[in-house]
Amino acid sequence: LGCGPSCRGFEPRRSPHILMTDINGPELWVESFPHPAAEGHKYHRGHVLIYGAPELTGATRLAAESAARIGAGLVTVVGGQKADIYRASLPPHILVRDREPNDVSNVTSFLAGPGGIPKGIALKRHNIPVILDAEAIGVLGAALNESCVLTPHEGEFARYFPHIQGEREERALTAAKISGAVMVLKGPRTVIAAPDGRFVVNDQPVPWLATAGSGDVLAGMIAGLTAQGMPSFSATCASVWLHTQMGAAFGPGLAASDLPNMIPVMMRQFFPA
Repeated sequence: LGCGPSCRGFEPRRSPHILMTDINGPELWVESFPHPAAEGHKYHRGHVLIYGAPELTGATRLAAESAARIGAGLVTVVGGQKADIYRASLPPHILVRDREPNDVSNVTSFLAGPGGIPKGIALKRHNIPVILDAEAIGVLGAALNESCVLTPHEGEFARYFPHIQGEREERALTAAKISGAVMVLKGPRTVIAAPDGRFVVNDQPVPWLATAGSGDVLAGMIAGLTAQGMPSFSATCASVWLHTQMGAAFGPGLAASDLPNMIPVMMRQFFPA
């Protein structure tokens, strides 16, 4: 990774041994789902920093709202030249900055890619999760480690991993091992794979989620959960499952902007009265 905008893809090292598939469900990750402490403050609930898209600002807005709705204590969008547009269009609980702050010590998760990435962005390697979507996968990969997450759909996967062949599970797991990050191969049958060989299949096709912006919501959800300290693989599985449940619950007529407000409703099952 980190081969720049002209990236031709990643060479595979070897085919992994495919293990028995786990089907995604709360029993796999509910014990690590974050529960805020009664005495905590916003920074105890995590801080997501999102690099705002320079043109398709709606995608960034969907991701930011989703990160907040899933429980992150603070969400910051770095708006660059479009900062005033973000200030005017985002809800007041989303912080907007013109540029990345010099001190990011209180940031607990980074997100880049929804809607595009600003020119000149260069993520440093951090010991915290970095979530990369769309073109950010090919441009910013040098920042990756095992706590990071890549979220390509089939077209993006083929672009950045053109040499990897085989079944979806095998391709996702090979890419996870090569990149060193959690891989989310999105589709009707989404596969989540970790560099250590774990993988889970979310085998519940929901056609209503095949709509513009749906993936941006998912990326924001993953960033929001990892910011709260949920392990990246578990946070990804939880986000994919919740995302699917929301799509199925809403049904026909779903637009991506319907999803963020459904997140709290869907999460209530994990917070009994």
